[in-house]
Amino acid sequence: MAGRGGVHHHHWDGVVPLDSQPHASIIRLSANLHWEPAREPLHHDIDVRKACGVGPGMSFANAVKDHLGGGGECLGLVPCAVGGTAIKEWERGQHLYDNMLKRSKESVEKTKGEIKALLWYQGESDTPSYHTAEAYKENMERLIHNVREDLGLPSLPIIQVAIASGDERYMEKVREAQLGIDLPNVICVDAKGLALKEDNLHLTTEAQVKLGHMLADGFLTHFNAPPSQSSPCSAPKNSVISISK
Repeated sequence: MAGRGGVHHHHWDGVVPLDSQPHASIIRLSANLHWEPAREPLHHDIDVRKACGVGPGMSFANAVKDHLGGGGECLGLVPCAVGGTAIKEWERGQHLYDNMLKRSKESVEKTKGEIKALLWYQGESDTPSYHTAEAYKENMERLIHNVREDLGLPSLPIIQVAIASGDERYMEKVREAQLGIDLPNVICVDAKGLALKEDNLHLTTEAQVKLGHMLADGFLTHFNAPPSQSSPCSAPKNSVISISK
């Protein structure tokens, strides 16, 4: 989710596809909790231990922005992803979870906006062990319950991604868990078959863009509400939490 599209030898090539270009109506919450124009790499100041490139966030945002309100209304992205993390690192009380919660609350505190969805793409780090793969479904369902409870949004839409790569020993077990979650307002899009980079782990730039469109299709099909009253883009009424890998 943090985006490794175009990253080679720890450096991003700087290529931004048309579908991932900046737009005046798309903004992001920076690491220091300020709204600013959104552009790739979305997670450059969030996932600071690794080079970030193109992810699915901007193509998702460009695909849904015109469906979330009238002219002038903006979409706020709340990047929280950190690559290479296991689901246990996102438990309530852990740093990653608490930071995500803080950023999510800040995204609506001053603007009185609305969190429209949570995007979740994670799981590769849980594939090497039978124990972690076996526990994945329970851990994911607990995370969904916790984040909804802590944000006071019992029906928060969750769009998760079934992983396309990982340790072959238990990758299918994690995918089975992701595809098998049956909770209200939770859907899953399947990344399997999307093109991988030469590392056989991360999606290519083109695949990241495609995944963004798949996430957008899922959101618009299952969760899109009638447009609300428009507002200046400096005060986003719609935020999307972009969570991790």
